Amino acid sequence: MTEKELLKLKRSEMLEIMLAQSQEIDNLRKERDELKEQLADRRIRIEKAGSLAEASLQLTNIFVEAQKAADLYVENVKRSTARKKPAAENHLNREGKDNG
Repeated sequence: MTEKELLKLKRSEMLEIMLAQSQEIDNLRKERDELKEQLADRRIRIEKAGSLAEASLQLTNIFVEAQKAADLYVENVKRSTARKKPAAENHLNREGKDNG
């Protein structure tokens, strides 16, 4: 609407236009607030997703390190057993000869 057209309007018509604009402004503000809230919710979800991903990676690393430690332990037990086995066999053989 041009300035010339606005000047020709009656006072009641101007008030109606102003009221309609005021309502439109209120609607736009409400919509803006809702969109801000949705954006904040998405940011929180993204942050949580990032935190969950980081936690998952940390747990994965913990499990990898735990598996390495378990493997090392099993290897050490096998080595220890392998070293002690011949000594135990010799001992049994000597006892068998002594008793027989």
